[in-house]
Amino acid sequence: MFAPKLFTCLKDYSRQQFISDCIAGMIVGVVAIPLAIAFAIASGVTPDKGLVTAIIAGFVVSVLGGSRVQIGGPTGAFVVIVYGIVQKYGVDGLIIASFLAGILLIIMGVAKFGTIVKFIPHSVIVGFTSGIAALIFSSQIKDFLGLKIDKIPPEFLEKWRVFFAQGNTFNPSALCLGLLTILIIALGPKYLKRVPGALIALLLVSGLAAVFHLPVETIGTRFGDLPHSLPLPHIPAVSLSKIHELFHPAFTIAILGAIESLLSAIVSDGMIGGRHRSNTELIGQGFANIGSALFGGIPATGAIARTVTNIKNGGRTPVAGIVHSLTLLIIMLFFGAMIKFVPLACLAGILVVVAYHMSEWRSFRELLQGSWGARLVLLTTFLVTIFVDLNAAIEIGVVLSAFIFMKRMSDVTSIKLVAKEIEDDEKGEDRPLSAFTIPLYVQVYEINGPLFFGAVNRFDEIDRQVNARPRVRILRFRDVPLIDSTGLHAIKAFYEKCRRENIHLIITGLHIQPLNEMVKARLYELIGEHNVFSSMKEAVHRAQEVMLGK
Repeated sequence: MFAPKLFTCLKDYSRQQFISDCIAGMIVGVVAIPLAIAFAIASGVTPDKGLVTAIIAGFVVSVLGGSRVQIGGPTGAFVVIVYGIVQKYGVDGLIIASFLAGILLIIMGVAKFGTIVKFIPHSVIVGFTSGIAALIFSSQIKDFLGLKIDKIPPEFLEKWRVFFAQGNTFNPSALCLGLLTILIIALGPKYLKRVPGALIALLLVSGLAAVFHLPVETIGTRFGDLPHSLPLPHIPAVSLSKIHELFHPAFTIAILGAIESLLSAIVSDGMIGGRHRSNTELIGQGFANIGSALFGGIPATGAIARTVTNIKNGGRTPVAGIVHSLTLLIIMLFFGAMIKFVPLACLAGILVVVAYHMSEWRSFRELLQGSWGARLVLLTTFLVTIFVDLNAAIEIGVVLSAFIFMKRMSDVTSIKLVAKEIEDDEKGEDRPLSAFTIPLYVQVYEINGPLFFGAVNRFDEIDRQVNARPRVRILRFRDVPLIDSTGLHAIKAFYEKCRRENIHLIITGLHIQPLNEMVKARLYELIGEHNVFSSMKEAVHRAQEVMLGK
């Protein structure tokens, strides 16, 4: 359940791999600088909290996580939820929520919920991810254009109304720096494949702003000087009422962190041909968020972009992630003073690119061309994310997907009355299935598909259509893979109705799961072992015995 990959990888670790991991870790550490700062500012906290999160959470994820190459830290997925928590509960509230989220992630890992991502429909993931991308993009318009707005409304439509109303206050210098940032990030990989475009943009745009004394807002002018060391561990005062108040936001952070980290681990597995340990990964992410909260950081999870960068540069063990954290720590300790010269328009440009990649517009377009259910879930999750909040979006998206799934399953399940001839369920090795005539005093109900609460009404429907009352009814279960409690209740009700009408009930072709459930519910005992058979031939033979009074 808990077996960190680091200790597995160190068993056969080589000097050559150590060198590769160090190079990859240093590159990823440099790549993480602008992203950590940008995510922190967009989340409504100071830039240093992004660096602290990348250092602490990134280190813990690599030491205790279940992936060989996962890079942990702040991500765009948390920007919206973190910003909302900070605005409503303050930074102390965010720290408590992150700590609680870490505990929840550990519980999820211990409870072996590592396969949770398999139960989140793709349309829900694309919907809320695209919605988050739209919110991140809208949150950067002020700094990207250099608009003079004191306070931005939290509501999406109201926010854009203010942007248009204050459009005449835009700063041409900020707009040029933002566009230059996007251009450098877009063209950088074509000419400098080993150097990340975001880093080039950060250095070049900051240099231009400083050399030409451009009238743009920088990290220093808004936040002042940044600390050059890690803060001491600290937890704000906690009460039961505060825990109750912050539990829902913490649960959202935990679910989102689990989804993001496991998706990133799955992507990295495909790139290196490995296999992550999902429950260990959740436990590692839990300790990472607890550690980040202790040092005043923000929520963290597996960062897909940085993980991919790690892999492409040769990282193959968690040592690369550890080096990435140490690289960030060294930069913060010795070069932190230079960060204050970074223009906010540059960070806004970086986040615009992040929002573009997060939007998953190709997957969005493909789902819009899919089934009506996928379109409904996608658009509902997307719109609720934008206009309500992420909590409601995930909840509504999952519930809506479940209802659509149940509707489809109920459509698949059918109960029909077999006419005159029927094939036996069993055949010998050298003979085909034999067909035989159903006696006039017997009705055979053929059930196809899972018998669950969404399909049990078919019993009433078929019963209303049949006027004749036979002496024997046979329920054929050979195509029923599973049954739930409501299905068991329907079978019991059907049995009681048959008994009231003096009709003998026989069951045939039970699979393991329906048989076990009937035994547990004592329905098998109620119907009687002598009325349950594996083949139609035996069931019809039993019907003949009933007619003869045996």
